[in-house]
Amino acid sequence: MACVTAIASSARSRNAAMTDSTATRRLNTLAELVSQGGYRPWTGALKMGVDPGTANIAVVVLDENDNPVAGISHPSRAVKDGVVVDFLTASRVVSGLKTALEERLGCPLTRAATAIPPGITAGNTKVIVNMVEATGLEVTDVVDEPVAAALALNIRHGAVVDVGGGTTGISILRNGEVIFSADEPTGGNHMTLVLAGALGMPFAEAEALKKSPEEEEQVFTVVRPVAEKMAHLVAGWLAGYPVDDIYLVGGASSFRQFADVFRHATGKRVIQARQPLLVTPLGIAMRSR
Repeated sequence: MACVTAIASSARSRNAAMTDSTATRRLNTLAELVSQGGYRPWTGALKMGVDPGTANIAVVVLDENDNPVAGISHPSRAVKDGVVVDFLTASRVVSGLKTALEERLGCPLTRAATAIPPGITAGNTKVIVNMVEATGLEVTDVVDEPVAAALALNIRHGAVVDVGGGTTGISILRNGEVIFSADEPTGGNHMTLVLAGALGMPFAEAEALKKSPEEEEQVFTVVRPVAEKMAHLVAGWLAGYPVDDIYLVGGASSFRQFADVFRHATGKRVIQARQPLLVTPLGIAMRSR
């Protein structure tokens, strides 16, 4: 099986007919591949996405019909709020993930899409592109993170809120077109800082505690004010837009009570995505060509 990175034009038209059940299946398959370190056989072209997140850098490979083939992620603090703060470390992490996938698949990967939070400067966007291309990849597309999430979830109407490690971003869609986007530097890291300060523990210990399902109720009680701040930001962004549904993605949205905070602040229907950490990386790969 040879790696081919060109995408047939007919595949894009098939994407438009993707159902919600298809999105869920893809996300569950990708989660299994990431956790088990395997891959799925494919035919035809391969597509690749690099998600340079604040807490994790993820790389996803799809076939030309957007079915997951492989995925991998690694914790990293080399990117902060969409800005590369440690170029060398970030490029080394992406290069290592790329090499691991190439060894797993038995073929080279040469092209990829990547993503940015809405609203970052052209200069910072260029640095992210340069960081990815320093690994030997050609960047074929750069997409806003919430737009990538909307693509992965097949959302044509509503608001997609991507709560990442460093930022909370939103894209409002109407008939599949983005009519508004914004981003603020409030995310999962801010939850961890509040938790660390409240409990008097180092950041790393607070981060581990935050991710522990057994401690979720206690943790959310402490970090709830951060979630409320995010929700009120979103409520402000939505003012004046006829939006019925809000879709939550990103690791910080994983708390069970997170959606309730957003429902209370916005008065909207709020849907928490399955596998929230993987929605945006999946959508980025879908934009590869």
